[in-house]
Amino acid sequence: MTSLQRVLTTIGQQEPDRVPYFLLLSLHGAKELNLSIEEYFSKAENVFEGQKKLREKYGHDCYYTFFYTPIEIEAFGAEVIYSSDGPPNAGAPFLTAEGIDSLVPPKVKESKILKRVLDATAMIKEIAKDEVPIIGVVVSPFSLPVMQMGFAAYLELIYNEPEKFEKLMQINSQFCIEWSNAQLEAGATAICYFDPISSTTIIPRELYLKTGFKVAKETIAQINGPTATHFASGNCLTLMGDLPQTGTAVVGVSSLEDLTLLKHKADKKLTLLGNLNAIEMRHWSVEETKEKVQTAIKQAAKGGGFILADNHGEIPWEIKEETLLAIKEAVEEYGNYSLK
Repeated sequence: MTSLQRVLTTIGQQEPDRVPYFLLLSLHGAKELNLSIEEYFSKAENVFEGQKKLREKYGHDCYYTFFYTPIEIEAFGAEVIYSSDGPPNAGAPFLTAEGIDSLVPPKVKESKILKRVLDATAMIKEIAKDEVPIIGVVVSPFSLPVMQMGFAAYLELIYNEPEKFEKLMQINSQFCIEWSNAQLEAGATAICYFDPISSTTIIPRELYLKTGFKVAKETIAQINGPTATHFASGNCLTLMGDLPQTGTAVVGVSSLEDLTLLKHKADKKLTLLGNLNAIEMRHWSVEETKEKVQTAIKQAAKGGGFILADNHGEIPWEIKEETLLAIKEAVEEYGNYSLK
């Protein structure tokens, strides 16, 4: 099977030849090219070369065109702060409640910053063809305001200013839809819809159903391709019955929740993506890595509906090459169907 066939089979709740695995590597491309993280993300060509080399080395079942989380607010004109050994982070919040009425989203295809991602996606499509899925990324309209406004101000907006909250959701949804569809048009196979604020780690399910759930249903319906909803390490067990109604097909799950129970709750309506602990992974030995992979496969892979990956959606800079190679070897050893 090709990687794309393998992934489509498992999403169809059937068993492919082996368990598909995604190594969601964004920063590690800089290591492969001997570049600083800032220099690496400055050119689409760098990310293309990095993704190409990473898949040649680790053999995982996707290309990942994610640059860094605050690239979206950078397109709005906000500051991004670079680190030498970690992901770029958002600078100071740039939006107040009073400024929402005059907020204008960037035009995706006119943004030099976002165009880098689109160009890298198009280059990767040339080598992926229809054999390897290309995963594009957007931050959900509901989660983006944490970077736009700051956490405290955004929570106050949700609870105290519903009209301004709705206005902000409209603006962000317009941007999210345009951004998603531009990536799909450039060659992405699917969109990872990052929505950590909807996780029950952050807000209760009752509030999610009134806010993030409604936003997801309206937004995902206008994305012209399949989506995976990812809570970036946040819990989602009690949402498993709600998520299929948003139109998403895959859910990124936390290492803090029971994978066997998550698989049961998915009830063949969702494919699980996860759930290796990306923080603890920094200290795993080769033997421990293989044991973790084997355990995850035993818990969730039977009958399809499972893609092995980290639990956060981005593998940290500190993860060693030997650990990533151990994941590859463990999948090859334990992930062939029929599972023993």
